Amino acid sequence: MFSSRSSRVARGGLIAAFALSIAAATVPAGAFAADDEPLIDYHNFAGASKSLERNGTADIITSSGRVHQRILRLTAGGYRQSGSAWSNQKVDLRESFETEFKAYLHHGKPGADGIAFVVQTQGARALGGWGGGIGYRFIKPSVAVEFDTFQNTPDPSSNHLAVVMNGDPDVHTAVSEAPIPLYGKPFTAKVTYDAASHNLKVYVKSLHRGDTEQLLLEHTVDLTDAVGDAAWVGFTAATGTALSKQDIYSWTLDGSGV
Repeated sequence: MFSSRSSRVARGGLIAAFALSIAAATVPAGAFAADDEPLIDYHNFAGASKSLERNGTADIITSSGRVHQRILRLTAGGYRQSGSAWSNQKVDLRESFETEFKAYLHHGKPGADGIAFVVQTQGARALGGWGGGIGYRFIKPSVAVEFDTFQNTPDPSSNHLAVVMNGDPDVHTAVSEAPIPLYGKPFTAKVTYDAASHNLKVYVKSLHRGDTEQLLLEHTVDLTDAVGDAAWVGFTAATGTALSKQDIYSWTLDGSGV
């Protein structure tokens, strides 16, 4: 698996069903104690305006459907858009961390281009290029975990994950096909980093009842060497000649702050 590299009603019903499944999903337990307070804790994004720096097309909006909640929308369904959002709480990369989020990438056919969870020290205003740059191109130093939904020239498919260094989406340090659809259906993702072994792992899970979390990527990278001792963490996304709405419904991170 690992390598180095229709109607309005029906449509509304699908969106409502997705929103309900997102709200009801249970995230698998991680390696941290249940009574620990997460360093970053957005069960939804109500009240997040002051603690989340948003750039480009990124914004906090109210989701549609029967379940209304505040979500982070990285791209708004237009062409050639790029958005980023960074927590104002920097993370100590000398310590281990675990982060989980729920995402829903939807709206266009085909959909593009995807989202990325990014660790970077360029700053809270960092925003990369649109299209295949997935909003992180040229952000460096950085380490990105991309969830790519459009096949550009260097990509293995339009449904893959990759680890990318220093804002260069044309070079995959590690890559894996996704066994679940990253576009059109909501999913959860988890990224863990062991500071002692420098082991980075990426898991995904669909929100279908009975589905289990799957380990898709495992890569060795010393984040302190690659990025620095403390970094901003957050998300980027982009569209190009194809478009999509790319939403984060919740986000938590267990780790040490700076």
